Amino acid sequence: MSTAPNDLRASAEGAVTVTPVFVADLFVEGERMPVYVHVIDHPDGRVLVDTGMTELHPALADMDPRLRPLSDQDIDLDGIDLVVNTHLHGDHCGGNRLFPGTPIYVQRRELDDARTVDGYTIRDWLEAPGVQYVPVDGELELLPGVRLVPAPGHTAGSQVVVVETGGRPIVVVGDTAVWFGELDDPRTEGQRLVRALDPERVWLSHTHEPWRPPAD
Repeated sequence: MSTAPNDLRASAEGAVTVTPVFVADLFVEGERMPVYVHVIDHPDGRVLVDTGMTELHPALADMDPRLRPLSDQDIDLDGIDLVVNTHLHGDHCGGNRLFPGTPIYVQRRELDDARTVDGYTIRDWLEAPGVQYVPVDGELELLPGVRLVPAPGHTAGSQVVVVETGGRPIVVVGDTAVWFGELDDPRTEGQRLVRALDPERVWLSHTHEPWRPPAD
């Protein structure tokens, strides 16, 4: 799935939209697993949640990545105002280098762990030239109705992005849940938090479609 720029713009009425963009797939446990990033179009700015991968690296060679990096897609990278990393594993921060000088919001705990724990991420991607991280401590309203919320579980410093729509929220969760079953039967603090938000839909990084809560 690719997305053209016109599909990534908020409507004339000022609605907030969330659009998945397919950037890679990985070979995991015997099958191909997609990698998505998500664009939030808001009247006050355009937010990119995670940046996917833009190049191959020996550390991920066993996953046989097939890449469709953002830099090769018909997306205006200069039109991204803010970047959020849900966490800093390589398949979520490998495109950070495409946004030199653009603020990249990440939980402080996540950034500290990525910089100090051996094998946590790919340091060359993490600290690419021009990358500017904004450490976040807890919840933060990024734009009106768009907030960052800590969601420990996949990593201690993971966060999700909650988008208010006037009804039930839309949530972009990164790897807080990797597959639907982890939200059907939440086990981690982050998964329970997402369910407690009573979302209308939840966008995961490694599924083609959003998770929706079961009908009552």
